[in-house]
Amino acid sequence: MSSQKPPVAALLTGASRGIGLSLAQRLTAHGPVIGTCRGTPPEADGIRWAGLEVSDPEAIACLPEQLDGAPLERLVCNAGIYPDKGQTLATGYPASMWAEGFAVNCTAAFLTVQALLPNLRAGATPRIALISSQMASDTRAPGGSYIYRASKAALLNLGRNLAADLKAEGISVGIYHPGWVRTDMGGSGADISVEEAAEGLAARIEELSPETTGAFLTWDGRPHAF
Repeated sequence: MSSQKPPVAALLTGASRGIGLSLAQRLTAHGPVIGTCRGTPPEADGIRWAGLEVSDPEAIACLPEQLDGAPLERLVCNAGIYPDKGQTLATGYPASMWAEGFAVNCTAAFLTVQALLPNLRAGATPRIALISSQMASDTRAPGGSYIYRASKAALLNLGRNLAADLKAEGISVGIYHPGWVRTDMGGSGADISVEEAAEGLAARIEELSPETTGAFLTWDGRPHAF
């Protein structure tokens, strides 16, 4: 990989709306940003869009083509779904829903990291941010939402282990709870706005270093129990 190409400041999955879009807009302050989306992307200065279905491993494997050998400084795995909201224990949670939930919320993040490792290794201070949830924590188990909770817990575990494997290479990994945010997923009664969540997450990503790699933090910087 040529080190002469200018670095890409960030690549974010699931960046076309909500937290992902607001965070991508903030990260353009550091340079060019690539955002992925499934449909028609919004107009946003400083963001170059790439079509991506994160549940498709072959599509993820083609992501490095978007960077054309350029170093990558920040990778944000934000794409996620909450497929089992409202499902009942007696009759819900079909196997196909489990497969989709894990494919998007966990497997896609691993495959994205794996595909872009050469670009991250070429970065000056490479960082990986995984957007998990407080619902991943073993300390929060009120029942229900089994697929979402389990897949986000798997993402948390993935981040902890990636942090251990990549620390010696200087690649830092952070796992984050974005807050209960007023989005389509979070609902109108949630605690904080998209802008508050994105501002906090942007700050957490900038603070991320080999000394803090593997931490599970809230958007406003508080350590969260695993």
